[in-house]
Amino acid sequence: MATKNCLVFDIGASNGRVLVGQFNGKRFTMHETHRFDNHPVYVGETLYWDTLRLYSELQNGLVASMKQFKEIASLGIDTWGVDFGFIDKNGKLLSNPVHYRDERRNSICDEVYDIIQKEELFNLTGMFLLSIVSVFHLYALKKDSAFELSNAHKFLMTADIFNFFLTGEVYNEYTNATTTLLYNTKEKRWEQKILERLGVKKQIFGDVMMPGTQIGTISKSVCSELDIHSVPVVVPATHDTASAVAGIPVKRSNINWAFISMGTWCIVGIETPEPVITEAVLNAGYGNEGSAGGKTFLANNINGLWVIQQCRQRWIMEKGKDLSWEQIVSMASDARPLVSFIDVDEPVFVQAQSDMPKVVQNYCTKKDQRTPETIGEVARCVYESLAMKFCYKLKKLESFTKKKIDILYLVGGGTKNKILCQWTADVMGIPVKAGPTETTAIGNLIMQLIGIGELASIDEGREAALISSDMSSFEPQDVSIWKDAYQRFLGLIE
Repeated sequence: MATKNCLVFDIGASNGRVLVGQFNGKRFTMHETHRFDNHPVYVGETLYWDTLRLYSELQNGLVASMKQFKEIASLGIDTWGVDFGFIDKNGKLLSNPVHYRDERRNSICDEVYDIIQKEELFNLTGMFLLSIVSVFHLYALKKDSAFELSNAHKFLMTADIFNFFLTGEVYNEYTNATTTLLYNTKEKRWEQKILERLGVKKQIFGDVMMPGTQIGTISKSVCSELDIHSVPVVVPATHDTASAVAGIPVKRSNINWAFISMGTWCIVGIETPEPVITEAVLNAGYGNEGSAGGKTFLANNINGLWVIQQCRQRWIMEKGKDLSWEQIVSMASDARPLVSFIDVDEPVFVQAQSDMPKVVQNYCTKKDQRTPETIGEVARCVYESLAMKFCYKLKKLESFTKKKIDILYLVGGGTKNKILCQWTADVMGIPVKAGPTETTAIGNLIMQLIGIGELASIDEGREAALISSDMSSFEPQDVSIWKDAYQRFLGLIE
């Protein structure tokens, strides 16, 4: 078959990339054509996304890609979740969308819980009860009699907004809709009970499209403005985490698998055919999000590589010169193993710290453990603790789904750290596959290829991803030693 070129827009909370994914019928290759920063703007005590600048960067990427690759078969956009905006009846964007870290929206949770109890919200949606999710900001707008909500014609998530700008088509995509705490993941519809209790009209919420659906083409006005030809626009899993899950290179089999997306935050999850909605899931802080193919994944967030990133900043400042990740990993490898641990999710480690190594040392001392002194000892403590927390969270997933995890897939930038991958295999006692770092873009590409008829299923796309990906394998070692250390870790955090 002729090679198909698909345009992938992957816009995260700190930067965005434009890539052309090429598929020759068997393998994928990725070519980056444009990259840009994503900086929020603070105005009048509100933190906004600079949505129009992001759209202009999207246009720049579109033009640059079409100059380099003449034949583009489709394009698809994925972004972060939870954030949204409104258009009026004339199709005008009403205000810039507010950032999920805005103080106002994060301070209003208890008022929502007075209207709808936590248990009812969770039972209706299956979603995480986090202050950043859409329902809390929507309530804040309602309480403030905000102009944009009063004049809203349609509610659009971030990726929906960009697709509307490109095509003029109005819709809501499934995976991002599930991040709102307004969507019933079990019955796959906007939850009328929540909207009624909040006093928000249902009419502003549109039809929900499943990933892999072609929604239209680039409009004539956009083509004329940019001097480009029109191409089909396909919705991938527009929530970037769901795109990453779609891109995990899993072989078709009956083996039970789980995943960890490894970055500053780490997301531990397992794909499920239906949401898992139980009291135990709610109490443990887990939640269900939409996955490609109309499925869901049960997941939990971990304060991931943030701690070691903060440590590195301090060490560089103290040394007055750069300290590479390779050097830190090497020193951690040489340090004495399994001596001291921290709980990476303790608030003191989630907060920004001027001297994170000292915070790690103080924690270990307070917990009557040996205090790590050197860079290598502190780094080893952090990395081993992270592997232990992975295990703890994955064991919870096993108990919720009643399934033993047979193999673990690690994806994202953190997979470059080979010792963390190996120690995760050791403490879990199961094989680990790591890579690729481009999983989100691959998942976006897979759903586009399904949308234009080049792939028949996600399973077929994942097999192509497996052939195309440079992956590393890690078999568990010293299992009994790690098992003993894990029991000490459980005593520390429980």
